[in-house]
Amino acid sequence: MDKAKLIQGLNDDLAGELQAVVMYLTYAAKVSGPHRPALRQFFMAEIPDETGHAQFLADKICSLGGEPTSAPRKVPAAETSRQMLENVLKAEAQAISDYKKRAEQASEFGDKGLSTRLETIVEDETTHYEETLKILKGWE
Repeated sequence: MDKAKLIQGLNDDLAGELQAVVMYLTYAAKVSGPHRPALRQFFMAEIPDETGHAQFLADKICSLGGEPTSAPRKVPAAETSRQMLENVLKAEAQAISDYKKRAEQASEFGDKGLSTRLETIVEDETTHYEETLKILKGWE
């Protein structure tokens, strides 16, 4: 694993975290209907975790000599609360997959600290995924 490829992967992850911040912020503003108070709170509560992940990634990219991206992945449009939750579920599933891959790459690169931290982020994203899944399972 070369450094340039690792930096590119971390930048892809950073774009995903920036997307998550924008997605949660946007969905918190747009959500409507009888579940608005709870869903708004749910979306807003996720932002600090995603911001923390983004800051860690940007710092690590700089430490490795790279330039952190400032461009988020595109936020998928959603008109209903269910669509919002389904989009969140897809984004969290992608984050879990991406971070597992990146942790392996960091280990191959020889950065055990990065690998360990990425595994911790997998735990965070898994919790986000599972909470969203629980909300969707009860959706009518």
